[in-house]
Amino acid sequence: MTTRKTLGAASLMSLALAGSPVLAQELDNTSINYVGSWSSLSLYQNFERPFWEQHVPEASDGQISTEVTTFDQMGLGGGEVFRLMERDVVEVASTVADYAVEDAPELEGLDMPMIAPDVETARKVAEAYRPVLAEAFKQRYKGAQLLAVVPYPSQMVFCNAEISGLPDLKGKKVRASGRTTAEFLQALGAEGITLNFSEVPGALQRGVIDCAVTGSLSGYSSGWHEVSTHLYPLPVGGWDHVVTAMNGKKWNSLSETTQQWLTAEIKENYEDPVWASAVDETREGIACLTGNGECSRGEPGDMVLVEATDNDFTQASRHLEETLLPNWAQRVDQKWVDRWNETIGAVTGLKANK
Repeated sequence: MTTRKTLGAASLMSLALAGSPVLAQELDNTSINYVGSWSSLSLYQNFERPFWEQHVPEASDGQISTEVTTFDQMGLGGGEVFRLMERDVVEVASTVADYAVEDAPELEGLDMPMIAPDVETARKVAEAYRPVLAEAFKQRYKGAQLLAVVPYPSQMVFCNAEISGLPDLKGKKVRASGRTTAEFLQALGAEGITLNFSEVPGALQRGVIDCAVTGSLSGYSSGWHEVSTHLYPLPVGGWDHVVTAMNGKKWNSLSETTQQWLTAEIKENYEDPVWASAVDETREGIACLTGNGECSRGEPGDMVLVEATDNDFTQASRHLEETLLPNWAQRVDQKWVDRWNETIGAVTGLKANK
């Protein structure tokens, strides 16, 4: 007997072979409201907004309509959006994982300072940890469905002071991009400062802080090169992954066919392109900030590019093992520590212990 589920599976196979128009006829006729990440940055402008605002309605032949905004356009700081999703106010939300760690400390395990020195390692780490994140979202946010994990460019250090490597951050006030980054900076002897992204340029200019951590292209787009002089290019702040999830009630209201279609579309037309762009955006961000290389985004800056040393990597590994991982392990149940060791630990060779 042919069932709706069987037809859905068959249609999904047809989609893989012949393209989305074949399956679009069987998709749910529904709408999705989406709240994205920072509206001023390239991730939203070049990937999030085009995908949700244009691609989803077009690829579904109009079966799925969308309403798209961002948390900053709503006057939010970013940490609240998953709570709003849990309360059925928002259906799909994206925010930096570090913004939500007070509610879900398991998310901190995804992205720790210097744990992935390049984008290839960062993606291996994210893919390994994905099932853990999916389980955490279901438990923390009333059955929410994890949809995507994507990176910003490498989260590097901008200083309005002369530095020649990691040791020179000692004694400096540094805006951290998250709790584990603040702990890493403190282990180096710096003072980790919590400050909203939009407040950083003014704080650097006035000397309220000496340095700050963000992505290379994010920093350029926001004018940080105009108020800082030295750039340390390794991921002291990790990759600041942006996580996307759907409200559990909304996800369960969708047919299996629509769930599978949306999952495939997100991977192929959102996640994969963002990961592919991370290398180029990190490289071009550095070029735009320093003037070393081609910058297609505007007038390049003239920041001094600080070269990393072998000692920097040695220090980073030591602080991860001695401080960051033990601190994080104390904030979560043993179950999550074990899962981290089975996933990210297997990729990096590191081990977390309480």
